[in-house]
Amino acid sequence: MAPPPARVFAELVPVPPTPAPTPAPAGRGSPPAPPGREVHVSGSAELSAGPDRARVSLRLGSRKGAAGAARSSVSRRLEYIAQSARQRGVPVCIIFSDFGKMQNVCNLLTEKLGTSVTISPPHFYHTPEAVDTLRRQVCVAAVGNTRRKAQEVCRLFGQSLGKPLLIREEETKEWGGHIDSQLPNSSDSLTLQERIQNATAYASCRVFAVFEIKGKENRRNKLL
Repeated sequence: MAPPPARVFAELVPVPPTPAPTPAPAGRGSPPAPPGREVHVSGSAELSAGPDRARVSLRLGSRKGAAGAARSSVSRRLEYIAQSARQRGVPVCIIFSDFGKMQNVCNLLTEKLGTSVTISPPHFYHTPEAVDTLRRQVCVAAVGNTRRKAQEVCRLFGQSLGKPLLIREEETKEWGGHIDSQLPNSSDSLTLQERIQNATAYASCRVFAVFEIKGKENRRNKLL
């Protein structure tokens, strides 16, 4: 999904009358830019992140002449499931971080155990760490977009962008995605990719920033 166009506001504040500048000491470079020369910019970004975990539920059943024999049969099948998962590097609790391995294990169990095992459709979700990562990434992306817009505004007036004086996060939004505690409510007819798409999380962020205007743009930097 393409990010919404960023809003750009530029304000070149007239420089108030100031006394004659004091010569800078030797070796200290040129004096700083006069106060009041600022560019005000608002920008935004939108990112998405697919689920990083999947949970699969298994239900085992066995019909035997005696209860003890049925329990023994179910135990053997359960051990086979755990062994199959271990051999393929999958946690025995059947929480998957590799969706390809998840699909392979489920196919194998269905093939080997037949109707004695019922495998639920996978429930895809995000760990708290994945959600936090998405929030940080979208904020950093919005700040980066804002800075690039400020640079473009300054270049339009032949100016050079200076240091940031203010960066404020104005609005953040999150939608979509699943967490572990949410129960799946999608149709069993959905494909694997459709389930992953339904569980994809989205986040947007809008920031406001004020940057210093250093002065005339360096010609060498402009050529670069």
